[in-house]
Amino acid sequence: MKNALVIIPTYNEIENIEAIISAVFLQSEAIHVLIVDDNSPDLTSDKVRILQNTYPERLFLETRKEKSGLGTAYIHGFKWSLSRGYHYIFEMDADFSHNPEDLQKLYNACAVQGADVAIGSRYVTGVNVVNWPMGRVLMSYFASRYVRFITGMKIHDTTAGFVCYKRIVLETLNLDKIKFVGYAFQIEMKFKAYIKKFKIIEVPVIFTDRTLGESKLSSGIISEAIFGVISLKIKSLFKN
Repeated sequence: MKNALVIIPTYNEIENIEAIISAVFLQSEAIHVLIVDDNSPDLTSDKVRILQNTYPERLFLETRKEKSGLGTAYIHGFKWSLSRGYHYIFEMDADFSHNPEDLQKLYNACAVQGADVAIGSRYVTGVNVVNWPMGRVLMSYFASRYVRFITGMKIHDTTAGFVCYKRIVLETLNLDKIKFVGYAFQIEMKFKAYIKKFKIIEVPVIFTDRTLGESKLSSGIISEAIFGVISLKIKSLFKN
């Protein structure tokens, strides 16, 4: 996986951080990792600094003053990656809900199959989710169906957070205009790539809910996604 960077945003992931970093590095000797930490009270960033001694010139850390949302963490990471010449930039969670072994599949979709955006999709071949209560599975599944209906995107997993972007996508999208921070951020990035007619491929993966640490999902993030989708579609119509 040449010129590849995995961006992992963190907030209180001390229980997972060492294991997830080690697992990512096992996938390729060439891959790099950037941790974007929002000043975790559990000192996640301190653990990363220690691990940098084990993975010099492969593991990088950016710390922010406060918890500012998933979307802004990724935008920070995207800009960091572009300034350093990476060609394949991944989004990935720290809690093993995304299997590091699937990084190669996403990379191949871009590097071999010609995708501009490769999505680790929970729903392209049915429902591939482990350890979620049925209520949350249904909420997530029908949220993606709702987004498809409103936006017209032919994507089954519109809220997926396991994604590989080619550099050209992030260079083309105006990252300063990305406004949403939760699930709606994931939708907004995909929708704007779709509007720009980038090639998007969904790669089937199995999503496993975290076993350590606490979920960051909140009612505010959910409502942002519901109403944000309508806003995105309306704005796109006026631009056209």
